[in-house]
Amino acid sequence: MIAIVDYDVGNLKNVYTALGDVGLEGIITRDKKVLDQAEAIILPGVGAFSDAMENLRKFDLIDTLNANVKKGKILLGICLGMQLLFDKSYEDGEFSGLSYIPGEIVKFTAPNIKIPHMGWNNLIINRESPLVKNIGTEDYVYFVHSYYANPVDFNDVIAYAEYSVKVPGIVQRGNVIGMQFHPEKSSTVGLQLLKNFKEILS
Repeated sequence: MIAIVDYDVGNLKNVYTALGDVGLEGIITRDKKVLDQAEAIILPGVGAFSDAMENLRKFDLIDTLNANVKKGKILLGICLGMQLLFDKSYEDGEFSGLSYIPGEIVKFTAPNIKIPHMGWNNLIINRESPLVKNIGTEDYVYFVHSYYANPVDFNDVIAYAEYSVKVPGIVQRGNVIGMQFHPEKSSTVGLQLLKNFKEILS
């Protein structure tokens, strides 16, 4: 059973449905006992970084997430959920994140690019990983974001997209994984990525 963290940041049902499409049983919850018992945890998210962190505090979920990550349980952050995995964000101020992956969330600054970065981009593999099994440079995924991850160590990046800079698309440090794009909105490529995620769990 995969716990999808319910902290009032939207897009939960799409993630739940996508898990079912690849044969994974999901449960939308903020119950700490359920999170502790889950095989893995997914942290979804749409919206502002500061609001998301505030909601995690409001529902008293940070210590539970920390404890599960510390004991080696796989945590997958999606979109805003991936950004929360880093040390801090500069979205509308400066705000601390969960600090599972060293780095910061910064704004696109190149001239003449559209912000938010919205649409389909192909993934460029930075290093080998079971997460990108059967994924190639002709495979496109769906992004919607105005800020991107700037990791301390680019070896934490499994795959990236080009959008004025190298935009980390899939990151991993140990048992903590992030996807900046929406696998649940990325058609057959997204389903392949979730299948790969499933294989990692087995």
